[in-house]
Amino acid sequence: MGEAFHQGGFGMIPTSIFGLLLVVASIRYAMSPERRFVPLQVSLGIMTLASGGFGCVTGLIKCLTHLGGVPADTRFIWLIGLGESLCNVALALGVVTVAAIAASVGAYRLSTRTNELRTA
Repeated sequence: MGEAFHQGGFGMIPTSIFGLLLVVASIRYAMSPERRFVPLQVSLGIMTLASGGFGCVTGLIKCLTHLGGVPADTRFIWLIGLGESLCNVALALGVVTVAAIAASVGAYRLSTRTNELRTA
């Protein structure tokens, strides 16, 4: 995990920050589901995915910029840079998946509470 974080480069930092905030907001929503937390989760999810994508794109730009100085027989070395850049996307998708599971628990609890209020 540490190696993947290192390979992902600078883009891993904002992805981690937004992802951590997203997971905290989703766990808070799962523990006490209130509709006011939904926009926060959506916006943090978008920011996590966007920062993961941004980190991947900037990594590819850096990788492809240096491709001109590589000998012709090793031009496919950019694929290693692609793999490293995709660490940002992998982190973003992993965090969003964990947060979605927590949000699903909160949504289920909210729906059962709403149904109980309707029947009462």
